[in-house]
Amino acid sequence: MTALPAAAQDLYQGGNWSAMASDRRAVAVGDAITVVILQSAEASNTTQSSTRRSTDLGGGLRAGGVDESGQLNFGGGFTGRGEMRRSERLVAQLSVTIEEVLPNGDYRIVGRQQLRVNGENTVIGVRGRIRPSDIASDNSILSSRIADAQIDYDGKGFVSRGAKPGLITRLFNLLGLL
Repeated sequence: MTALPAAAQDLYQGGNWSAMASDRRAVAVGDAITVVILQSAEASNTTQSSTRRSTDLGGGLRAGGVDESGQLNFGGGFTGRGEMRRSERLVAQLSVTIEEVLPNGDYRIVGRQQLRVNGENTVIGVRGRIRPSDIASDNSILSSRIADAQIDYDGKGFVSRGAKPGLITRLFNLLGLL
């Protein structure tokens, strides 16, 4: 019987060990990053216009015992006012993954979170490009630091259906009656 040579494997693999004083940050495709979404927007638009037009024409005729007079008046007016205010605020936190490491070292990230609470489905999606230097020590990044950010927030269920106008209201809106 002949003895086979023994093969040894190295227990140290460089990619699996980090320095004791460093934090593990996302660096490769598939690594997870926490996105903290703090978005708020406010818009206001006010329009006011006023138009007034008036035409007067008058005349009179007096001859002997005839005393005639005539008068013609035109008038018009328009007053309009419109106001629109919108305020939105979204606060959420979700994990995304690195989808691609770009040639300049930036990361393309993508992630989606789906919640179902009391019959209401809510979906939050995030997609964009981030710089590795913007990732915090706890492996998180603020949504304001995402370039080309696409943040989708959508809900479906009886609550969102109840907040939408009914069929008759939408029909009257379409016809311009409301």
